[in-house]
Amino acid sequence: MSLLKKHAYIERNAFLLLILSFLVVTVGGIVQIVPLFYLDNVIEDVDGMRPYSPLELAGRNIYVREGCYVCHSQMIRPMRDENERYGHYSLAAESKYDHPFQWGSKRTGPDLARVGGRYSDAWHVAHMHNPRDVVPESVMPGYPFLAERPISSTYIAQMMKTHRAAGVPYTDEMIEQARADFQAQADPDNGDVDALLARYPKAQARYFDGNTAQVTELDAVIAYLQMLGTLVDFSTFEPEASR
Repeated sequence: MSLLKKHAYIERNAFLLLILSFLVVTVGGIVQIVPLFYLDNVIEDVDGMRPYSPLELAGRNIYVREGCYVCHSQMIRPMRDENERYGHYSLAAESKYDHPFQWGSKRTGPDLARVGGRYSDAWHVAHMHNPRDVVPESVMPGYPFLAERPISSTYIAQMMKTHRAAGVPYTDEMIEQARADFQAQADPDNGDVDALLARYPKAQARYFDGNTAQVTELDAVIAYLQMLGTLVDFSTFEPEASR
């Protein structure tokens, strides 16, 4: 039986085709995945990366809850047009504390991997209230209710413990001081900002939504967005392969 006839026989036999396809996919998966368990450095360490602060983590959870990843990616590809529009291509290390990662699969709106510091807090407040006030062609729905919902730090320590179980290096001190750090970042006039920055370098502490009366879900979301892409200093970054 010639090779071509053998191939035709396999194509006509659905069960045999299924078995052989499964074997090919299995072998290919093993060849691709297993070596990663034996590499000393699957994800290269990058200076500046740290776990999310308690307020940023809470904001990220709201971001996931509202399905923002459906329309916004956080993955800049190494292509000239993307680098010129969004900035330096994304590094694996920038997602190593994400559970789940927020790479996304489509862009109805722009990529957000480098959105931190690109717009003011006031812009984000207006954008969340009614996106068309700042981007007339936007099809994004408004999220004005975020500014009306107070957010509590009651369970933030438990949330951090869960992420630590998944591999995020939160220390005992970080977890013990979670509620204090949460408050300090959103209400810097009544918190220890220096202690917050010692645990979470480059954390931004202020009244993100402009409301000094209470901490809201909008505070947490803006704190998260304003951090994205700000931790790594790309002016001094060198890929490990080029060192």
